[in-house]
Amino acid sequence: MPGVARIGSGIPLVARSREMTRLRAALDDAARGEAGAILLAGDAGVGKTRLVDELAATAGDALVLNGRCLDVGETGLPYLPFTEALGQVRQAGLLDVAARPALGLLLPELALPAGHDGSTSVSGLPSHLIGRRPEQDVGQLQLFDAVHGLLGELAEERPVLLVLEDLHWADASTRYLLSFLFSRLRAQRLLIVGTYRSDDLHRSHPLRPLLNELVRLPAVQRLDLTPLSAIDARSFVAALADDLPDDVVLEVAERSDGNPFFAEELIAVACCGDREVPWTLAEVLLARIEGLSPDAQRLVRVASVGGRSVRHDLLRDVAGMDEVGLDGVLREAVQHHVLVVDGAEVYTFRHALLREAVYHDLLPGERVRLHSAYADRLASSDDRGAAAALAHHSLEAHDLPRALRASVDAGQEARAAGAPAESLRHLEQALKLWHAVPADQRPPGLTELSLLRSASWAAGTAGQPERAIAFARTGTTVIDESDPEEAAVMWRRFAQALQVLDGTEDEKYHAVEEAWRLVRDRPASPARAWVLAVWAACLRHDRKYVEARQRAEMAVADGRTACAESAVADALTTLGLLDEPEGQVSRAHEHLTAAVECAMQADAVSTELRARYFLGLHHYDLGELDEAGRVFDEGVARAKATGLTWSSFGLELRILQVLTRYYRGEWDGAATAAEPPGLRVSSTVSARLAAAGTHVAVSRGEFEQAERMIRELRQDWHRDLQIALITGGTGAELALWRGRPELAVDRVADAISWSRKEGEWMLAGIRLAALGVAGHVEIAARARRRKDHAAEEQAVLAGRELAEYARTTAEMGSPRSGELGPEGRAWLARAAAEESRLTGAGDPDLWRGAVDGFGFGSVFEQAVCRWRLAEALLGADRRDEAAAQLRLASAVADELGAAPLREALDVVARRARVALRDVDPRDRVDPFTPRERSVLELVALGRTNRQVGEELYISEKTVSVHLSRIMSKLGASRRAEAVANAFDRGLLDLPGPPGGQEPSDLGTSARHPAG
Repeated sequence: MPGVARIGSGIPLVARSREMTRLRAALDDAARGEAGAILLAGDAGVGKTRLVDELAATAGDALVLNGRCLDVGETGLPYLPFTEALGQVRQAGLLDVAARPALGLLLPELALPAGHDGSTSVSGLPSHLIGRRPEQDVGQLQLFDAVHGLLGELAEERPVLLVLEDLHWADASTRYLLSFLFSRLRAQRLLIVGTYRSDDLHRSHPLRPLLNELVRLPAVQRLDLTPLSAIDARSFVAALADDLPDDVVLEVAERSDGNPFFAEELIAVACCGDREVPWTLAEVLLARIEGLSPDAQRLVRVASVGGRSVRHDLLRDVAGMDEVGLDGVLREAVQHHVLVVDGAEVYTFRHALLREAVYHDLLPGERVRLHSAYADRLASSDDRGAAAALAHHSLEAHDLPRALRASVDAGQEARAAGAPAESLRHLEQALKLWHAVPADQRPPGLTELSLLRSASWAAGTAGQPERAIAFARTGTTVIDESDPEEAAVMWRRFAQALQVLDGTEDEKYHAVEEAWRLVRDRPASPARAWVLAVWAACLRHDRKYVEARQRAEMAVADGRTACAESAVADALTTLGLLDEPEGQVSRAHEHLTAAVECAMQADAVSTELRARYFLGLHHYDLGELDEAGRVFDEGVARAKATGLTWSSFGLELRILQVLTRYYRGEWDGAATAAEPPGLRVSSTVSARLAAAGTHVAVSRGEFEQAERMIRELRQDWHRDLQIALITGGTGAELALWRGRPELAVDRVADAISWSRKEGEWMLAGIRLAALGVAGHVEIAARARRRKDHAAEEQAVLAGRELAEYARTTAEMGSPRSGELGPEGRAWLARAAAEESRLTGAGDPDLWRGAVDGFGFGSVFEQAVCRWRLAEALLGADRRDEAAAQLRLASAVADELGAAPLREALDVVARRARVALRDVDPRDRVDPFTPRERSVLELVALGRTNRQVGEELYISEKTVSVHLSRIMSKLGASRRAEAVANAFDRGLLDLPGPPGGQEPSDLGTSARHPAG
């Protein structure tokens, strides 16, 4: 046997110190609790695998998990790299499938859940989603949540290094899971390294848009692995073949273009005595194969048709060799570095380029025969993924009937495995083959209609709503009305697909009405019950309440007769929502509670979460925050237990959990429920949670962090209107706390303008308007101090217009329950109270009304109103009442850790000479009385005597008297000298003006918002 050259893994790593430093630094960061990801890009053969192998070898006590993607057709398993990694976790004894059942979808040896195909799953979809949410696959969501949870759990014990290779071949489901994990890298001790061929990413490659999304995440780095330099290439070749003459080393290094794998293959040719070195890579790779014996060459050709990796038994059967003969030629292929032993009796080509070169060198007839042989062998296999592989080999072998059957089976298997994108790919292939296969050779019991319905469902849950609609629309054209139940299911599927996109209302109603026409005169059935449930939800959404109630009640009756409990639960939820506008509070509660119980009995988790969401919202709208909080907490726990934390209604429940905890004053719990702040968000899920979390950040005074989040979230307003409505308000609050009322007013105007894209009178506009009035109050006050009457008048007019907008919105808006709830009424009272401040201290009665309005449980907003009420009372010379309000507000601010409110209360208390809390004795005697100190502090801020008097509620003459005494005590003859002397002696220690404002621009309330 001729000599065999060494390969690069047999020598120390050459010339990759910079890249290794970055990789090791990222792993060190992960070990300290800073999760991260690195996308390692490079041309084929440039050394990506060698680099990650080196990292894994030096990872210390980290748990190293590896997974590799294979080209489409080489494997029938979606999520292949995660399947491989999970297998390693299981081998290490670290996997408890019972604790996370969804992980069983990644284990080929476990059976997939039964009855989980598109035709049945459509019935479990809630009849109406919130807004325009995409349809979601429950199994996929549960799987994603389980993988995320498992990695976090493993990382609690020790650092985890997850290596995912060849992402350019990743299937769509793997890409979705990758995006899910990358966007949730926070404080886990986890580093994910993904490699991909940069030279394979053509303009339409499906990985390109994902990479563009991922590299914008703060935890993700991209590392480009470039070819070796000329000097490094010579060093690599010399180290690999130290017995080659210098001229050959130089020639090989030059021809390799810095590609280590190409260099290895060139050296292999040179070591065999062939000094006529081939020029192309394909020639070089085939030269290695030609060095094998004829039997080994044939075996390698057979293996190339099987894919990058082939099982021993499959290779033996297709090659038609006995065990002894097979072992001999396999040993030869391994010794010549063509194949490597990979796992339990699996043989893998050492490099994908080597397999590609062999496969493409096959003659057409030879290729077809070998694919047919593989298909014959796979036809009798029940292994997970065998159907997809059978479909691929049958198609390549031009056996269309078998390819059709296998594609349908593969689609159902992928659907059951929580991989709707792969299911869609197989179903599309089946639809392409349908008319090419004679009717008598098609699978029995299968119709084009059922294929189209399943494809529509798969497309919808794979995030492709337009294609879901297209498949469903086509399905309605091939309906056979001799089977009205099946036909009705197709029309209903069409209606459900249409609800995801705007502008489809007419077509949606037509679809539902067609479905009803087909089953109207038939006995009760699940299909009939679901048609009615979907119709009722659509009618309620469009405020056709009378018709909606009729359909919902019929759906409940049909569903109970036909034992379609999930349809019953859905219709009961709709009935509860219909009760609210009629003022039937107790009946609404009964319907929604019954819907939750019914959905749980039917194990219709998505419908259950929908019912829990609306039950919590029912209590929330009534101002019953404690009961709402309980329902949302239970709903979030249920979503987590079922692996649906990130489903549409799982998300809605969690967002309202954050907001309810914030309003109730449970700020630590609110911050925990929201996404960790301070990180850039990149998805609707993260953006909505982060938006909800800005409430706590702003109110606690975490200004820099809050400003960064609000600024970045502005880019995500297009994702969901709630992001704009929440952050428009919190952004205005933040600007007011920082003494930037002009910015606050701009942010309010921006949010109101954005909200009008969804409707003219969005009820959230009441809160926005109240905050905008507060901004105009501050602008008017500044203008008044500058004696700029035109600017003051303009600000007052703008404030009054916003207050009027709040009143009109309350009148013209459409509350979900039929009348404005406690929160809306409270903000309306707040807007009126703020309006009273435009020209003075404010109306105590209006502010007391605002305090009472927020008494339903919104503790922080009530405390803010108490602060303003105290100011108004001081302006009316009702000092004792003001002191009581200040102390109540201060207690809340202290308990919540609301630093900005606490500072604002302290300022007012000092000026009013009110002690808010017990104060330790001073370390030194203060030469000033409390009143003199208040005067001095305002003078230091540039106030005139008149302005000081207005803010301290004393006359201008009294201010002059106090100022004379201050100058006397400080030995000063002028105001400025007095302030300077006080600072020099350490008797004056005012905080610096916020937001870069000049002291003279700051009024009494310049550092506070309207809440």
